[in-house]
Amino acid sequence: MGGILRFEPAPLAGLTVVFGQPRVDERGRFVRVYDADKFAAVRRDLTFVQVNLSRTTRRGTVRGMHFQWPPAADAKLVRCVHGAVFDVAVDLRTDSPTFLRWHGVKLSAAAELGLLIPEGFAHGFQALTDDAEILYMHTAAYTPELEGGLRHDDPRLDIRWPLSASNVSARDRSFALLDPTFPGIST
Repeated sequence: MGGILRFEPAPLAGLTVVFGQPRVDERGRFVRVYDADKFAAVRRDLTFVQVNLSRTTRRGTVRGMHFQWPPAADAKLVRCVHGAVFDVAVDLRTDSPTFLRWHGVKLSAAAELGLLIPEGFAHGFQALTDDAEILYMHTAAYTPELEGGLRHDDPRLDIRWPLSASNVSARDRSFALLDPTFPGIST
């Protein structure tokens, strides 16, 4: 049925890949993206307060790596609804065994999966197709004065993007490289 959701832990503590089971018939397809009862098995306190849709017009474009400092740190449920992206999360939680490690997942409109990213992670993606669209569901409202970011090409992170990075915004290029004094996020 179109209401089945399956969850698999990713290699970073708390990061979860969400698989939907599409229902297909002569009219098309249906897949459930979110079900509070099903997600309670993974996160009991998950309440989304903001939903955003992002469209990236050019293949190779990198957006991110963005996060919000507490008290505005937010969890995100990310799904690709058109085209394909390489979605990346970086663990910024100082008390985590996977601190400063990254994990990437190919999300596409054809593959019925999403990524549940907990608070304390930076997030970004690279468009693998032209006109890639992703839907983000957030547990906290965007707070510009608490926004932070990491460089997509920071050698300390060594993120392996599938394509040459292109079309990176001036703001994303301006983030400082990580240094040993990076405080991380306390959870």
